[in-house]
Amino acid sequence: MTNLLLDLPPLSAARFASVEDRVARLLGTGQDVLITQGEALLPLEGAIRATAGPGTTALNVITGPYGQTFGDWLRDCGATVVDLAVPFHTAVTAAQVRDAFAEHPEIDFVSLVHAEAATGNTNPVAAIGEVVREHGALFYLDAVASVGAEPVLPDAWGVDLCVIGAQKAMGGPAGVSAVSVSERAWARMAANPNAPRRSYLSLLDWKERWIDGGRKTLLHAPAQLEMLALEACVERIEAEGLETVMRRHASAAAATRAGAVALGGGVTPYVRDAADAAPVATTLRVPAGTTASELVARALAADPGVPLAAGGGELAREMIRVNHYGAEATRGAVRGCLTALGAALADAGVAVDLAGALAAAERAWG
Repeated sequence: MTNLLLDLPPLSAARFASVEDRVARLLGTGQDVLITQGEALLPLEGAIRATAGPGTTALNVITGPYGQTFGDWLRDCGATVVDLAVPFHTAVTAAQVRDAFAEHPEIDFVSLVHAEAATGNTNPVAAIGEVVREHGALFYLDAVASVGAEPVLPDAWGVDLCVIGAQKAMGGPAGVSAVSVSERAWARMAANPNAPRRSYLSLLDWKERWIDGGRKTLLHAPAQLEMLALEACVERIEAEGLETVMRRHASAAAATRAGAVALGGGVTPYVRDAADAAPVATTLRVPAGTTASELVARALAADPGVPLAAGGGELAREMIRVNHYGAEATRGAVRGCLTALGAALADAGVAVDLAGALAAAERAWG
């Protein structure tokens, strides 16, 4: 047997380039945009290895697990790393970044995660970008979780390397990703003797053989189905309107937070300040005497379709994540999560007010 999706004509270079152009418009950027043929870890690691090495002093902001990963990559490249870690229930501030520059004026690279879906916080990139620009450091941003849920503006914020993926708020495929690259970042790569070359991690190979060649010949056979899925994803966002998509995510986050507070029983937002909470996902701290992973298992047994997950690692005991992103940024998904969570808590002997929670969520939707 065969399938229509297996008999498609090859994806042309012109079609590939047109998808890159649409992603660039989504980001409002005039920088070069490369679509990379793999999950977002590919350009995230590739961009660090291309621009950092011995002689680099990097400020690595840690507001969740991905910040920790970036620090590991930077050290592996031979960079000197200054970690700026804040509790995962909050966000970093521009003042903290400025203080780090004052203490370490040699910093010439900054790595930051915009929104940490794993911990539910989001960082004020616009304000941080102003401080980074004043200092003159290269600015690397992981916007994989935030794009589509909140503004991502590399040019306006002075971001030199902005990596996105489509699998979260954009509601698209996980198998392709993208990175916008400033002229400063290209120059840093060209001057870095340790930048990957003739490697799947190499961004410079794509620049020299794809961008500099007028985007006429692809380096290798593209991931055709994933590219078509990304194209369809961007088309859907264009049709709905990016502002509308972001409003849905903001409403889902506000409704989930309000509903969780009204649910009672000791459930509280994990990110304490609503201003620090990411619109892509809401994290909740479970009541004392309960275990997050067990509550999630009970909730999913009752309704396997709700986008609930326990926190990763040690957070599996205390944190529940409501993944209201992409197609799940809806009233129905929020109501379903609150209902399933309320039932799981009640089954564990915790008194909750489900009717009050659903009413509060509806009022907060906006």
